[in-house]
Amino acid sequence: MTFRRLRIALLLGMLAAALGSTWLEQTLARGWRAPLVVDVIPVNGDGSEQASETIRTLRAEDFSGINAFIERETARYGVKLSPAMRVTLRPELKAHPPAPPRDGSVLKTVFWSLKLRGWVYRQSGQLLPQLGTIKLFVLYHAPQDGIALQHSLGLQKGLIGVVHAYADPGQTEQNNIVIAHELLHTLGATDKYDAEGKPVYPQGYADSASPQSAPRSEAEIMAGRYLAANGRAVMPPSLERCVIGARTAHEINLDEGFRRQFASGR
Repeated sequence: MTFRRLRIALLLGMLAAALGSTWLEQTLARGWRAPLVVDVIPVNGDGSEQASETIRTLRAEDFSGINAFIERETARYGVKLSPAMRVTLRPELKAHPPAPPRDGSVLKTVFWSLKLRGWVYRQSGQLLPQLGTIKLFVLYHAPQDGIALQHSLGLQKGLIGVVHAYADPGQTEQNNIVIAHELLHTLGATDKYDAEGKPVYPQGYADSASPQSAPRSEAEIMAGRYLAANGRAVMPPSLERCVIGARTAHEINLDEGFRRQFASGR
């Protein structure tokens, strides 16, 4: 075999291995036969003492509301798992994940995604990748009046979430909404809000059967907000006021429940 053919064979083998590991990873994470395996890795996002103190006092139980939410909502689609996820709180990470491109260029975004996945692999300190483990890097920031946090994100390939959260005990419940939102992105869920941050009708509404103009009090988790009586998009106070809608359920592979829910409309 010539060197050129050997190189092509090696490249094809690497591609096949990458595709195979991606398929296996998604099968493990989206099979809903066992609890989701989730690593939460805290990071001091702004170098503040407030963020450091928040990280020092973190416990795995602080994320129990996310498990309760997923357990409750997946049960509505026929999945009976208790717990629905197993959270491991990892030690604080001093390094920061690579920032996404500012201009949103498709090519730059692809290269950034690959860079992020490589960075996550290096941070794991393990020879083999942790297939099926969702890795959520939560960057804590001290709240500042009038300054919004950076946009959080979740990647299906690699099962990686990068979440920007407030280092404030009073924000724990709403931080968990953002974490749950990005966690579901890693399982294939898509955003259901428009450019103005308002829920898209009907898939972005908790109760999609009601008229669009009717005020709501619950949010579809991938919209993150509901429209109040005054027409403003409001973030709910906790995951207790969030639901997984039928479209999101389909996207994260709760297909059997999705089929049952829509069987009468066929």
